[in-house]
Amino acid sequence: MSTKHLVAWAVTFVVLLVIDMIWLGLVAKGMYQQGMGELMSPQPRLAFAAVFYLLYPVGLVIFAIQPGIEAQSVMRAAVLGGLFGMFCYGTYDLTNLAVIRNWPLGLSFIDIAWGALVSGVAAAAGAVAWRWFASR
Repeated sequence: MSTKHLVAWAVTFVVLLVIDMIWLGLVAKGMYQQGMGELMSPQPRLAFAAVFYLLYPVGLVIFAIQPGIEAQSVMRAAVLGGLFGMFCYGTYDLTNLAVIRNWPLGLSFIDIAWGALVSGVAAAAGAVAWRWFASR
């Protein structure tokens, strides 16, 4: 892993974390509480969340940012990041719909769309950081 990869990962990590914390903590908190009901833990398990937020940007760097940079296109990185997010969040939500009784369909659609959006934005930010660092 090069320094460019590390810079892209770090920026992607920060952007993903900040935007997701605003979404989960302020914007959509009530929606998730209402939709998940008793399934939702009263306190988040921060160790598991930390593992997600450390690993997920690695996937964005590998599957979205680096291919976007190779194509010389931040937009390509954003689109690939959005697709990566749709597939990852879709795997989670569709599995929940398949195995958890009364899992809310509407919440799944919103969550998948959110995953695509936040992943695309974070990948674009990581690609911009990679380009900036590489041009120095």
